Amino acid sequence: MGDYKLLSKIKSPADVKKLNEDDIPELCTEIREKLVETVSVNGGHLSPNLGVVELTVALHRSFNLPKDSVVWDVGHQSYVHKLLTGRYEQFDTLRTKGGISGFPKRDESKYDDFNTGHSSTSISAAFGIANAKMLSGDQSHTVAVIGDGSFTGGLAFEAMNNAGRFNKNFIVVLNDNKMSISKNVGAFPRYLTSVRIRPWYIRVKHITERILTKIPVFGKPVKRFLQRGKSRIKNLVYKNTLFDCFGFTYLGPIDGHNIADMENAFSAAKKINSPVIIHVVTKKGKGYQPAEDKPGEFHGIGKFDIDSGELLSSHKGFSAEFGKLMCELAEKDKKVCAITAAMASGTGLNEFSKQYKERFFDVGIAEEHAVTFGCGLAAKGMRPVFAVYSTFLQRSYDQLIHDAALGRLHLTVAIDRAGIVGDDGETHQGVFDVSMLNTIPNTTIFSPTYFEGMRKSLSTAVYVCDSLAVVRYPRGGELYRPSDFESESIEYDVYGNKDGKNLLITYGRLFSYACKAKEKLAEMGIDVCILKLCRIKPIDSRAVEFAANFKNVWFFEEGIKNGGIARNFSDMLVCTDFNGNYHIKAINDKFVKQMSVNEALNMLKLDDKGMTDIISNEIKDNG
Repeated sequence: MGDYKLLSKIKSPADVKKLNEDDIPELCTEIREKLVETVSVNGGHLSPNLGVVELTVALHRSFNLPKDSVVWDVGHQSYVHKLLTGRYEQFDTLRTKGGISGFPKRDESKYDDFNTGHSSTSISAAFGIANAKMLSGDQSHTVAVIGDGSFTGGLAFEAMNNAGRFNKNFIVVLNDNKMSISKNVGAFPRYLTSVRIRPWYIRVKHITERILTKIPVFGKPVKRFLQRGKSRIKNLVYKNTLFDCFGFTYLGPIDGHNIADMENAFSAAKKINSPVIIHVVTKKGKGYQPAEDKPGEFHGIGKFDIDSGELLSSHKGFSAEFGKLMCELAEKDKKVCAITAAMASGTGLNEFSKQYKERFFDVGIAEEHAVTFGCGLAAKGMRPVFAVYSTFLQRSYDQLIHDAALGRLHLTVAIDRAGIVGDDGETHQGVFDVSMLNTIPNTTIFSPTYFEGMRKSLSTAVYVCDSLAVVRYPRGGELYRPSDFESESIEYDVYGNKDGKNLLITYGRLFSYACKAKEKLAEMGIDVCILKLCRIKPIDSRAVEFAANFKNVWFFEEGIKNGGIARNFSDMLVCTDFNGNYHIKAINDKFVKQMSVNEALNMLKLDDKGMTDIISNEIKDNG
C-alpha cells in the first residue's frame, strides 16, 4: 500500500472521465487500498465505502459534477467521492480535528451538495434540489444515492411519494448491499433490463409514443394497449412493482461492480421523462477479506491491524454491559422486550436477539415507529426497552411526548452514545437528548457514571418507574474511579468534605474528570466536595438543599446549556436560602465539530484540566 499512481493524479471528476477504460480497474484497486490504509489508522466507515467504489466511479464518469448534483444518504459511504473530488491530499486527516469530515459537508467542497449524517434524507433533499433547478431553468440532473437499509426509513417513502409526479432529470440510485429487496425471477427480467437500458431502446420507445399519439382515431388506443401489455408482462416477471406505483421508472437489478453496465444505466436514465430508480447490487466490504467476512463489524470501526483485521484496542463498554443486563432481565422476566432501530450490534443487543428472538424487535431505521411500537407493547403490559443512539433519538421527539409521556405509558429508553462521541462530528454528538427530554412531563432520566449505576438505573427504570423512563450512558467504558468512592446510588452521591465551602456538581462520565480535578485542586490547597447526580430528572430536592450550604457552587454539564440540568438546578437553588456563587459550565449555543472525545472535552473545558483551571481561577479572583 502507499503507491497510488492513478489516484494521486485525480483532482476532479473530469480526471476520472479522462482515464482509459483499461485503467479503471487499477483505479478502483488503489481506492480500496487507500480506504483500508486510512481507516485502519483513523477509524471510520469501511465496509460501506469498499462496496461503492465502482458505483462512485461510474457516477463521476457519467454525470457532470458539480453542475449535476449527487446527494449521499447518511453520507458515511462518501469517502470514495471525496477521493475523486480533490481531497486525496487531505484524506489522511479524515475524521480528525481540523481534518476532512467523514460525511459530506457543503463548506468543505463544491462537490458536496448537501450535508448528511442521518439516514433516509437523501431523496427529500435531492428532490428539493431538483425542484429548485427546475424553477431556475437549470436542466442538469440530480441524483440521490441511498442504501437498502436507509429505505426502511419512512422519510424515504414520503419523498418517493412526493417525487413520483416529477417529470425528468431526477434519479434515485438504490444501493442494495444486503440483498434485502426481493430478487426478480429468472432470466427474462435480466433480459428486459439489458434491453430497457440501451439508448436505442429509449429512443425507439419515445419515437413510437410520439408517432402513435399523432395518428388520428387509432393512435392513442394502440398506445394505451401497448402500455397495458407492457405492464402485464412486467407484473408476470417482477415480484415487486412498488417503485412503479410511486411513479418511478425502475431499472435493474444491475451489478454494482460492473462500471460499464452502470454507465449504460445512467445514460439511459437521463433520457427518460420521469423520475428513475436504478437498483444496483453491491457487496459490502468488497476487496478486503476481513470486511467481506464481517461487513457489520467493519461498517463503523476503530483503529485496526490491516493484516489481521483485529481492533488495536478493545475494552468492555457500556453497550456491551447494557446487552448483558438486558439478557439477565429477560431471563427472569418474560415481559421484558428489546427494540432497536437497525442498531442491534451497536447497542449491544446481538446476544439478546439470539437468545430471545420472540422478544427482540428490530424495526429498521424507524425511530418514530420504534417509540410508538414500544408504547403499544407497554399498553398491553409488556416491559419494552428501546435502545438507541442519542443523536437518532432526536427523530422521535413527537412520539416521546404524544405517545409515551402524555399517555403515561411505561417505555424505557436506553440512550447509547450520550454526550460527546468524537470523530463523527456534529451530526452524531449526543449532546441534545437531556435538553430535549428535560421539557417532557412524566419523564424520569438517569445518567449513571459506572456499570454499577447503570445496573441500578436500568432496573429502576424497568420496574419502579411507571411512565417514560430514560437511562443514558456514553460511548466507551468506565473511566477513573477513586478507590475511596464506595458505591453509586440511584439518586445522588456526595464525595468529599461535606462541610467545606466549594462544591462541584456534575453527572455521568464527567464525575470521573471531576474526581481528578478534585485531586489536582487539593494539591493547590483548594478543598472541593463533589455532588454527583444519577437521577437528573426529577432532581432530588435533598441534593439541592445540600448544595445550598456551600459558598461556591460549580455545575459542569456535558450537554447543551439551554434547557440543561444545570439550569434546572439553579432554578431550584434560588428557592432555598442559598446566597453564594453559582457557576454553570456547559456547551453553549453551538455544534461541536469532529475531534476525539478528549480533544472536545478539553476544548469545552469540561475535562479535569478545564475544571481545575476554572475553579482555581475563580477562587483566586473571588476568594
